[in-house]
Amino acid sequence: MHKVWLLFDPRRALIALFTFLFVLALLIHFILLSTDRFNWLTGPQPSVSAGQMPPTSG
Repeated sequence: MHKVWLLFDPRRALIALFTFLFVLALLIHFILLSTDRFNWLTGPQPSVSAGQMPPTSG
C-alpha cells in the first residue's frame, strides 16, 4: 500500500478527497431538501387532493 503514496502526493490526494466528499455531502443534502418528504426545514406540505377541496361558489 505504501507504493501507492509514491505515485501521488498525499497532501494533494487528501485535499482532493475531502473536497470531493464535501461537495457530495452538500449535493445530497440539497437534493433531500428539495423533496417534500425529507425537507427538515419547512416540514411536509399538506397536499390538496380533489376529494378534500372546498366547494366553489358559482
